[in-house]
Amino acid sequence: MTPVRHIEKTAEDDTLLKEFQSSLDQNALATLYLRYKDLVFGTCMKYLKNEDASHDAVMNIYQELVQKLPHHQIEHFKGWLYMVTKNHCLMQLRKDKKTVTVEFQPTTFMQSEDFAHLDSVLEKERHLQSLENCIEGLNDEQKRSIRLFYLEEKCYNEIADLTGIEWNRVRSLIQNGRRNLKICMDSND
Repeated sequence: MTPVRHIEKTAEDDTLLKEFQSSLDQNALATLYLRYKDLVFGTCMKYLKNEDASHDAVMNIYQELVQKLPHHQIEHFKGWLYMVTKNHCLMQLRKDKKTVTVEFQPTTFMQSEDFAHLDSVLEKERHLQSLENCIEGLNDEQKRSIRLFYLEEKCYNEIADLTGIEWNRVRSLIQNGRRNLKICMDSND
């Protein structure tokens, strides 16, 4: 039996991620996942709109991570985890809604309220996928700066420190990236 190692709670996400990927150490993954468990739950509640289903999803997503993380190259864990969570919830909604109940009335068909909600969720999914495609279309510096600023919630100073790009250039990259994203999104709508 291998001894349980203590994982430093202040370790960076990347350090914990690499630790898990190299050794499959469940303590490293658990420490990393617990940092974002509330965000995962909140995202699940947003999509599933059911507390019990959301708690179940949080547990299932952890199991997904155990399976997926060893096989994926991940630059930004928080953003990647959000996408995994969102996709898990959308798949759950699709699975739950395979059979759509439609009431027949002599002159009209009425969609169930749940089906209308699914349409809204799918529209959000299309919008997010379009946004992801537009981000991928940015040049590398803009893409990295936009991801750090919006997905990882880093400030200009932190981005400058992480990338080695001067502060004014970071500001310019984010402003131009935001403008380019707007143009791209408008052309897709």
